[in-house]
Amino acid sequence: MTIKLSAANLDKLPKNVGKPSYDRSALSGGILHFGLGNFHRAHQAVYLDDLFNAGLDHDWALVGAGVFDFEKPGRDRLKDQDWLTTVVEQDAGHKQARVTGAMIDFIEPGDTDALIAKLADPAIRIVSTTITEGGYFIDPATQKFNPQHPDIVADGKNPDRPKTVFGLMLAGLKSRRADGTPPFTVMCCDNIPHNGKVTADAVVGLARLSDPEFADWIVRNVAFPNAMVDRITPATTDRERKALKDDFGVEDNWPVFCEPFRQWVLEDRFPAGRPALERVGVQFVEDVSPFELMKIRILNGGHAVIAYPAGLMDIHFVHEAMQNDLVRRFLSKIENEEIIPTVPPVPGTDIDDYFALIERRFSNPTIGDTVRRLCLDGSNRQPKFIIPTIADRLKAGKSIDGLALESALWCRYCYGTTDSGAITEPNDPNWERMNATAKNAKNDPAAWLAMEDIYGAVGRSDVFARGFAEALGSLWKDGTQATLANYLSRS
Repeated sequence: MTIKLSAANLDKLPKNVGKPSYDRSALSGGILHFGLGNFHRAHQAVYLDDLFNAGLDHDWALVGAGVFDFEKPGRDRLKDQDWLTTVVEQDAGHKQARVTGAMIDFIEPGDTDALIAKLADPAIRIVSTTITEGGYFIDPATQKFNPQHPDIVADGKNPDRPKTVFGLMLAGLKSRRADGTPPFTVMCCDNIPHNGKVTADAVVGLARLSDPEFADWIVRNVAFPNAMVDRITPATTDRERKALKDDFGVEDNWPVFCEPFRQWVLEDRFPAGRPALERVGVQFVEDVSPFELMKIRILNGGHAVIAYPAGLMDIHFVHEAMQNDLVRRFLSKIENEEIIPTVPPVPGTDIDDYFALIERRFSNPTIGDTVRRLCLDGSNRQPKFIIPTIADRLKAGKSIDGLALESALWCRYCYGTTDSGAITEPNDPNWERMNATAKNAKNDPAAWLAMEDIYGAVGRSDVFARGFAEALGSLWKDGTQATLANYLSRS
């Protein structure tokens, strides 16, 4: 017998499933969040649930927000179960389920008037985001806000009827200024270097297109703290829904399965106030940059290192990739020889211990994280997670052989077939371009590096171009396994 997740059924849940100990009817919204996907519901929402369970800050509940039609089915799934989510933490020796109740509403995506009204509500003091790395209108080559993106241009011309997250934020801030309501803090929770600054650049940059004076007001009055967030959270499929029913007797439309590990390092800049998240494990620091750089280069960069060779060898799950001797040694060699040396010291952290933890997390056999998920959206992720490391290595005159091979593996993956000849389904928002360029690069490697908006100066480096061409040629001539073996045989 299974219990359908709902507020009415909370007391009927099996005893081995945790549930909120607080009165959800007494919660009130203090945070409006854009991007109610799995990561947010396994991360920020869990920290808030912990806080509410401790009897603290019940006026900081979550209100969901979205702007795209594809977000509506997710909203419907959550509405059907009164905004509750089952979070299942698991690794080789641990499996635990809990129902979280930190969300109390989710505004209909596309309901612009309702979204702006909620953004203007004085009770909302933080607006947070997990809208993916590609959601910030960043020029990949310069890593700066692109005011010429069509969606940004459209919002700049029609600020009263915005279509983007940042246009909606501006409309809410403008209403608050007119009403004399203090501005909310904007808290980015995406894996982007200097994510607070990146978000500020998007908000201010869009404002300058229609109201420069208002843009200056935002610079003076709105806080955008930087953050480092971390938890491996794969997508939900019928596999996870069935596992939840079989293992815990709970029927959830949209459960989240994740690893036990989680981390949140946050700059303490919240003029409008904030929940006491330090009481539940959030680390508040003056400068998040060292933590952020460590995580983005070692973990996110490490994901890219294992993703493409595993994808080309038809490996499905991430833990299976880590069980492959070539892939695991490839990760270790690149991390220790090329990535970790570019990471400055981090307060209170041993970098070698951190990488050992990353290896254990990647090897977790129970999460079911897929190689395809790691391969997703390379056109947005490579310029943030890999190419800056290559640039630093080139500037220092250091070897980039491993990172050149990683880039060649990405190119080979985008060709659209694995080594076995299996078809790779489109796996990038810019797949058509990436696929066409990868096909040109098979005989002309320079075509791949000529993507100036992705590679910038790195693509113009003769040293990198030689390493990339050699690696890509080997992948086509000898295949992924032999190419990895050859690389690993070098001292």
